Amino acid sequence: MNVAVAKTGNGRAVSDLFASAAGRLPGSPSVIAVRREAFETYERLGLPHRRIEEWKYTDLRALVGEVLPLAAAPDAAALKRAADAVKAHAIAGARKLVLVDGVFAADLSDLKALGSEVSVKTLREVLENKANPAAADLLQTISSDAVISLNAAMATDGVVISVADGAQPSAPVQLIHVATASSASSFTRSHLRIGKGARATIIESFVAAGKTSAYQVNDAVILAVGDNADAAHIRLMDDSPDAVNITSQFVTVGANTKLNFFNMTTGAAVSRLQGFITLAGEGSELSVNGVNLLQKTEHGDTTLVVDHAVPNCVSREVFRAVIDDRAHSVFQGRIIVRPDAQKTDGKMMIRALLLSDEAEADNKPELEIFADDVSCGHGATAGALDDSLLFYLKARGLPEKQAQALLIQAFVGEAIEQIADDDLREHVIGIAERWLERRQ
Repeated sequence: MNVAVAKTGNGRAVSDLFASAAGRLPGSPSVIAVRREAFETYERLGLPHRRIEEWKYTDLRALVGEVLPLAAAPDAAALKRAADAVKAHAIAGARKLVLVDGVFAADLSDLKALGSEVSVKTLREVLENKANPAAADLLQTISSDAVISLNAAMATDGVVISVADGAQPSAPVQLIHVATASSASSFTRSHLRIGKGARATIIESFVAAGKTSAYQVNDAVILAVGDNADAAHIRLMDDSPDAVNITSQFVTVGANTKLNFFNMTTGAAVSRLQGFITLAGEGSELSVNGVNLLQKTEHGDTTLVVDHAVPNCVSREVFRAVIDDRAHSVFQGRIIVRPDAQKTDGKMMIRALLLSDEAEADNKPELEIFADDVSCGHGATAGALDDSLLFYLKARGLPEKQAQALLIQAFVGEAIEQIADDDLREHVIGIAERWLERRQ
């Protein structure tokens, strides 16, 4: 029996987009072959929909509908708008690396300030190096997921960062994604390596320049953390209220390593962070924390898989969602304990705070345990603000919105407090406070 793949109208549009973007997609012939194979996978699967279990609550066919045309390379005017956005969102003391509409902007970045301990190349220059036979490996899809395949096919740029073994950079590295093109899409892919015994902090920020609207972001991050390292990865997503942001992360953690990951979502009409974290070395500690602050009709999805592949590792996941108006928060978390991963200690807790009768939270924690000497658990709750606490604060003269803000700050505080760096923690608290002010 012959099987033919039926293309929808959106499928034809994406196919045309891939063909028209060919001149902007960097890479040698072997890289282009990988791109074509990845796009064929996407074309076969199409945008994820609710009949796919992992995407049950985030049906991109219904929420997004189609992939927008690729954003043009930024011109001088776009770079000027991006510079203003960078000033507004740069973290004091951090070394900036800036991507504008999916293209690395060297003039807006702090390359010279990074020093010899941190090596930075652009994805474009690595892919275009014909003498590097391994360049195509940077676009390997790793997963058959459709949006990851589309990212591999369409990635125009990104950064390749390597922190040397034993290095302790004096300042965090902040990767800032700036959107300046409305009604367009950008595709970026970054590879981050933190060497053995190194201590480093990587920050990612997603922002819009000025009145940029209705754009789409498809980003992928591949992070490898070496043995005996101490690393932090902070992700701050504050895209335009009508934007779409889909980010996929693949993380491998070495032995006797500490990794602290934090994500905060305060923007975008539709967002999804999907992370696949493998504890590949014994004696490691993983802390994964996040906060979703959603309002109006925003849809925020966090989907995580933590894979305990070896014995004697600890993982902790703490997530908080604050949902107002008709917004929708999704958390799907799975802890996998492999047969040889004895002495695993894995815990996961998700709490959702509903601020209106129409707010919606879907929490789905899961455990897949194939070993017998483990300590694992999960929990999920959803509810409204405590009326008695709210009455207590109002009885002492606080307006209702201010009383709610205090309770919300306390609610999200457990996740934010996991950020070890004091300045970064205060910066994140400031973002939460500004979101609460906009609510008022």
